[in-house]
Amino acid sequence: MAGVNELETLCEIDRDASRLFDQAGLELIPEHSAEFEAAERSRWVQCLKSGTVFVASDPLGVPVGFAALRALDGEPYLEQLSVRMTAMRRGIGAALLSAAECMAAKTRSRTLWLTTYRHLPWNAPFYEKAGFVTVPVEECGTEILVELLFQRRLLPKPDERVAMRKMLRAPN
Repeated sequence: MAGVNELETLCEIDRDASRLFDQAGLELIPEHSAEFEAAERSRWVQCLKSGTVFVASDPLGVPVGFAALRALDGEPYLEQLSVRMTAMRRGIGAALLSAAECMAAKTRSRTLWLTTYRHLPWNAPFYEKAGFVTVPVEECGTEILVELLFQRRLLPKPDERVAMRKMLRAPN
């Protein structure tokens, strides 16, 4: 678990991971960037305060990835999953996702939600392999829909943003 004093570490990891989106031509429009990043950082602070952030470190103890959870519509929502580019493709994202799923299951929730890009191979297909399915907007709760619409308003390729969920098994 990460502490509130680790916000800058999360920001550094996410900035590094976001270079992959830049390389795919998905750069934030500068006037949207400030609003989106401020909202994102505010949500991460809340996740840090609630103890729902997992940080993965390399063998030297350097943080290389994180997952943050919060609740939307009374269900766990994967706020963010980021891994530094130099640490990608080593199972760190999958391990962080698994930790998030375990935390969500311990709350006795039936589902874990997230929003992502459906057209990028490291986004929706990654989550599909882990058991997530795309959910039509008509089936999204109010808070999930508000989040999705916020992202579609500020992020590039708005029509490619989707909500996904995974049905969770109850903890033993």
